[in-house]
Amino acid sequence: MTLPRRRFLRLAAGAAALPAVSRMASAQAYPSRSITLVVPFPPGGPTDLLGRMVGEQLRSSFGQSVIIENVTGANGSIGVGRVARAAPDGYTLVLGLWNTHVSNPAIYTLSYDVLKDFEPIVLLSTIPSLIVASKSVPADDLKGFIAWMKANPGKATEGHVGIGSIGHVGGILLQNLTGTRFQHVPYRGSAPVMQALVAEQIDFGIESAVTSLPQYRAGAIKAWEQYLKLDPNGPHSASIRAQIEDMKRGS
Repeated sequence: MTLPRRRFLRLAAGAAALPAVSRMASAQAYPSRSITLVVPFPPGGPTDLLGRMVGEQLRSSFGQSVIIENVTGANGSIGVGRVARAAPDGYTLVLGLWNTHVSNPAIYTLSYDVLKDFEPIVLLSTIPSLIVASKSVPADDLKGFIAWMKANPGKATEGHVGIGSIGHVGGILLQNLTGTRFQHVPYRGSAPVMQALVAEQIDFGIESAVTSLPQYRAGAIKAWEQYLKLDPNGPHSASIRAQIEDMKRGS
């Protein structure tokens, strides 16, 4: 199957993918044995949770066991590389997302080609992200948070899962929109970022609602606007941009 680049990137934003399958393999009855689904991030994060849900559905549909394998590191590229090296028979899949199939190829020199070495299967989900902060941050809303960062340039720390991740790119966008500067602290996955936030080891992150909302509802962290509202072309950007303009006028 040949896909236009734009369609592939849309699918890869939240798709399960597999190595390019040979004609012989595709002609055989599938599946006739267990399937391995590689999740390129640690257990407990949104990608892992989604992978386990997909694995359970595949078990029910196929009547074969599905092994969830967490292969972490390098913003997901280690796990994706593991699948790229697997036999192209459809029995080793990877849960792909923005990090692994969009930003990593644009930033890093990889040992595989995401366009030639993988076939997208299906778009699984789109998950909003939130700006979340530790309880120790002296701000009760986004406006106060931005004011605190502007008063303390370079002091705040943002945790994310690596260069090119949504958290990293979103943090750079936040800096550009607000004129703030803060430190970036990479982790191996969303679950460790959330643990660090709850333990007040970092100040904030831009994290999936899947992992952040339960902690916010439990009172363990603070949560503010959806990251999507920071997009200057987004439908809800006016509220945040208005807050930033108010701050500028008040300075």
